[in-house]
Order: sequence, then C-alpha cells, then structure tokens
Amino acid sequence: MKIKVLVADDQELTRDCLKIVLGRRDDMEVIDAVGTGTDVIRSVRKQQPDVILMDVRMPGMDGVTCTKIIKENYPGIKIIVLTTFDDDEYVFNALRDGASGYLLKGISMQELAEAIIKVNSGSAMINPDIASKVITFFSEMAKGSLSIQVDRNGAEEIGETEWDIITLVSRGFSNKEISAELNFSEGTIRNYLSTILSKLALRDRTQLAIWAVQSEYLGKRGREQR
Repeated sequence: MKIKVLVADDQELTRDCLKIVLGRRDDMEVIDAVGTGTDVIRSVRKQQPDVILMDVRMPGMDGVTCTKIIKENYPGIKIIVLTTFDDDEYVFNALRDGASGYLLKGISMQELAEAIIKVNSGSAMINPDIASKVITFFSEMAKGSLSIQVDRNGAEEIGETEWDIITLVSRGFSNKEISAELNFSEGTIRNYLSTILSKLALRDRTQLAIWAVQSEYLGKRGREQR
C-alpha cells in the first residue's frame, strides 16, 4: 500500500517539485500540495494523509501551530517539519507538539523519501545538525517548569527491558540504534515502544523522552543498579 503524503509549503516551485519527484515513486502518493496552514487543515480533513511534509513558515498559520492542531485531532498522522532555518524555537516547539521528524531543506530527495518511510513506520527523524540541540533542550527542560504527566500505575509496571529502551530514547537513540544496542529487531523495538506509550498514557516518543529526562524513575533506577 502506498504512503499517502501531503506537501505543505508556501513556495509553489517547492510544492510542484516535491509532488513530481515523490509522485514517481512506487511506494508513495502525493495526495495534495498546499501553500497555507489553513489549507493544510482543510486537506487533512478531506484526504487523511499518512505523512505530512510541513514547512514551518507559511502565511496565516505557521507549521508549528498546524502541527499542534493536527496532532490533537489526528494523532495517527505523522508530520515531518521542513525548514531552511536552523531555528531552535521551531525545532523544539514542533517536536514538543508531536512532530515525528525535523529536517533541513538541504537534504537530498532520496534522504527525504527515506525519512518519510521511516517516520511512517514509527521511527523519528531529526537532522544531525539539530539532534544535539534537541537532546540539550530536553535536559534543560528537566530543570524548568514544563512537565509531562504519566499514568503512575503504568509506570510501576514498566519492565527492565522497557526501562532500557526508555533510557536510550531519552538519549536521542533512533529505533535502529536501540535495536543494535539491545540486540533486538526494529520491529520488536517498535512493539516495545507502543506498549510503553500505552502503559504511560503518552502520545509519542517525544513526550516519552521529555518525561524520561524529568522523571525521578530513571534516577531511582540508576541508584538501585549501583
């Protein structure tokens, strides 16, 4: 089954280019290409895409606001935020609100297609130039007022392997890196993550990473292992 992709960019040339190139692939279908945040919301309601390529700077409603609205109403839709700007505020806010990836527009079309496939399968994609800033930001949030709440009963039910995975997620590891570290298949890691999110009543791995950095559970576990 083809991955249904919605392209959202205020530059017509960029929209047309992405639509043409991605549309040539056998595993993807560009179901719409729009230029404003309002049009993104309208298209999502009609088309129900699997993945959205979301420009952050669009007239009327920016991509971060759009991401928040879509993830609140359609949590299953994956969003990759695209920008030409290495802008911390956009990065952190988009990921906080549920984006599954954040990529700079300078990447190749092949890299973008691979990112779409990975995000659609449940992985996260962050441009390497941005990844270290994201992890630093998560660490700084542990000292701040932003707090992620979880089901405390569910947290008490987390097993040893699940804690290992949570620890690696909090360090910014991808599913592929976690599978290599723990010697499990990527499919197994995805299943574990799904179970973890369900137990904790969290929306996605971004919330999981923030909670893990802030949580007393990881600190308590580390003390118990010493």
